[in-house]
Amino acid sequence: MSEVLPSAVEAIGATPLVRLDRLTSGLDGTVLAKLEYLNPGGSKKDRAARGIIEEAERSGLLRPGQPVVELTSGNMGTGLAIVCAVKGYPFIAVMSRGNSPERARMMAALGAEVVLVDQLPGSLPGQVSGGDLELVEARAREITEARGAFRADQFHRDGNWLAHYRGTGQELWRQTGGAIDGFVDFLGSGGTYRGVTEALKEHNPAVRCFVVEPAGAAVVAGRPVTDPDHPIQGGGYAMADLDFLDRVPIDGFVQVTGDEARSAARRLAAREGIFGGFSSGANIAAALKLLDGEMRGTTLAVVVCDSGLKYLSTDLWADA
Repeated sequence: MSEVLPSAVEAIGATPLVRLDRLTSGLDGTVLAKLEYLNPGGSKKDRAARGIIEEAERSGLLRPGQPVVELTSGNMGTGLAIVCAVKGYPFIAVMSRGNSPERARMMAALGAEVVLVDQLPGSLPGQVSGGDLELVEARAREITEARGAFRADQFHRDGNWLAHYRGTGQELWRQTGGAIDGFVDFLGSGGTYRGVTEALKEHNPAVRCFVVEPAGAAVVAGRPVTDPDHPIQGGGYAMADLDFLDRVPIDGFVQVTGDEARSAARRLAAREGIFGGFSSGANIAAALKLLDGEMRGTTLAVVVCDSGLKYLSTDLWADA
C-alpha cells in the first residue's frame, strides 16, 4: 500500500494469502493460509471488533464516549482495545485467568481495563472450558449493567460475521481468482465461519466449507463432550447453539486433538516461517487431514487466526 492511513483501524484487513507447499509436500492438493496475524492487533478478531463498533455507531446503539465491555479470550479484546482507543471509547475486557497472560498485558498496554475472572475449581490454566466461559460471561454482564456500557457481544452482534462476509471471504475469492474448493475453520463464535462461508458460496455454491472442533468437545458435529478442557485457546467451547451457525450450510466436520494442533502450529513455524497460535494449528491440522482424505486433489483455504507471540508462556512453545 502506498497511501498513508489516518489510523491503525484503517490498516485492518487486506491480509496476504500464501501457499503452504512445504507442509503439503507428499499430499495431493494445496493449502492456502490467510495471514490474519498481520492485522494491527495480531489476529483476525480486529476485523470483528471494527465491524461490531462501526455497526453500533451506524445504528445508534453506541453513544459517543460510552464505555464498551466484552468477554474475550484476548484476541477480540485486543481488537476492541485498538478500535476503542482510536475512536474514544473506554474499553473493559473481561477474560478468564486460564488464557495466556500475554494477552492481558497487551490489552492493558493498548489502554484497556482488564478484569480477570478465576476459573472453576479444578480447571487447568491454559485450558478454558465452557464452564469457565460462563463465569466470564456473568462478570461481563455485571460490569455492563453497572457502568451503563455497550456490550460488544461478539457471539451475537452481526457486525462480527459481516466483517468476514464483506472482508475475509471476498478477499479469499479475489486472491484465488475463484480457484478455491474448500474452506476450513476452527469454531469460536462462528463469525468467521459464517461470513466466509456465505461469501464463498454466493460466488460458487460448490465450495465446501468445514467446521473444525476439538476432539472430545465437538458438539456442533453432534458428538458427546468427553474432554472439554482441551488446550486449543480461542474456541472449542462446546457450545452447540452458536447463533451465527443458524441456517448456515456446513459441508463437513473435522476434529483435531490438542497434540495435533500443537504439532501443526510448530511445523507451520519451522517449515513455512509463519508464527501462528493454537487455533491456527487446529486449522492447518484439519486441512491436512482433508487433503489426505475426502478433499484429496483440491485447494483449501484456512485462516492463521493469531500470532504465536500470544502463547509464549504456554506449552505451545515451551519445549518446541
